Amino acid sequence: MPWDDQASDEIQFSRTDAIGQNRLTDRFETKSLALMPGQKVRATILSHHRWGVLVEIAGHEDAGLSASIDMIQQFSTAKISYDELLSRFPPIGSQIDAVIQHINRWFPPVSVRLSIRPSDLESFAWPCDFCGEQTTLSPGGDALVLDSRSNDGPGSHTVIAHRHCLAERIHSEAPGERARALKIGKR
Repeated sequence: MPWDDQASDEIQFSRTDAIGQNRLTDRFETKSLALMPGQKVRATILSHHRWGVLVEIAGHEDAGLSASIDMIQQFSTAKISYDELLSRFPPIGSQIDAVIQHINRWFPPVSVRLSIRPSDLESFAWPCDFCGEQTTLSPGGDALVLDSRSNDGPGSHTVIAHRHCLAERIHSEAPGERARALKIGKR
């Protein structure tokens, strides 16, 4: 059947809402999908705030995301004064190494929380969303990162899991899927 321009217009209209926004692409923000918890990144310090710093992640300047380091959350367990805490804030304009701690893709803009704790930079761990025990997200670790999305609307949710916790929850009649869950990313 030859391409019909009128049919093409109708298809395009059905993919857009009344104000002309394309809901298929709005529903699945994709620029931030290159980022995941446990990944090391370089960041430039943009500004200081009472709680921490806003940063820009190198290579993702045009991704339309908000990135920050909550200095109080990261260093409040140390027995230090507020002045000592402020002295740990990296200078504005400096570039630092960081690790992605959390990504929130529920609503735009995507929000990325980074960690600069020396222990996290060496090996980043986070609680498994299935069993609650720590799992290592750094290379060579035992964690998987799952991004879940709905076919009905925007946003996505990141689930962190031990390989074995995910494999145990895959239906027993799908042994191939269980085996793949145990081998994802391994050579």
